[in-house]
Amino acid sequence: MAPYIFMERNGIHIIDLYKTMAKMDEAASALKQIAKSGKKILFVATKKQAKEIVADHVRKINMPYVTERWPGGMLTNFATIRKAVRKMSSIDKMMKTTTYKNLSKRERLHVTRERAKLEKQLGSIADLNRLPSALFVVDILKEHIAVSEAKKLNIPTFAIVDTNSNPNAVDFPIPCNDDASKAIDLVVKIMVQAIEEGLNERKFDRDKRMEEEREMEEEIRSRSRIIEEIEADEEIEDEKLARREFEIEPKKMKDIAEEEEKRIPGRRPRKIISKGAKRPSK
Repeated sequence: MAPYIFMERNGIHIIDLYKTMAKMDEAASALKQIAKSGKKILFVATKKQAKEIVADHVRKINMPYVTERWPGGMLTNFATIRKAVRKMSSIDKMMKTTTYKNLSKRERLHVTRERAKLEKQLGSIADLNRLPSALFVVDILKEHIAVSEAKKLNIPTFAIVDTNSNPNAVDFPIPCNDDASKAIDLVVKIMVQAIEEGLNERKFDRDKRMEEEREMEEEIRSRSRIIEEIEADEEIEDEKLARREFEIEPKKMKDIAEEEEKRIPGRRPRKIISKGAKRPSK
């Protein structure tokens, strides 16, 4: 942590806030891009000072978070955790049926307690259907298991790192006091705002794309309509032209025959002799 410490006074290390701001901006930018791509970010804060702060902020953006004890193997053994989540949802479905009502009082109490225990541990990650794309941690010493699991799976880690921690253990360290609730609140608030911006941009881009596709479809429809109208007009014109040619054709043939007779030299025009008339004797 030496590069991030401004000075030492009375055995207390004071963090350089300029470096904190720079690292905070870097982490916020990276989280914004991850959120914009539609991926999930898991927040981990089991410290007493950070529990409620993280839960309140993260709930607004509908991201998963862990504020109770970190379930070992949550990332490396994600399939087992998903089974526990599915069990919780199956209990919810059972409680709506008559099967639950037919259970004895003791069995219902057991089911209710099991459901409450699962909700406390896994309720905040019920919507996490696949591994998160990033991990945000408050106090990497306390959450060292979560950090090591994320490292094994090559998941980018963002963390509030105090002077007693190693910033090289995470990908995006934010040098800050991880024991002060106000400092935690400020950092988490900025990260949540960055994620919210990324989600809004994603929504805006999706709406814009849909609008462009709609406009393109409308343009294609209008063009096809115009082509159909032009083809219909051409068919009408062809029909009119064919009708006109059919009417004019006999007249043309007569005129052509007369012209040919006039052109042939030494040929006299034929005399039309009626049936009752006699031919002249030679």
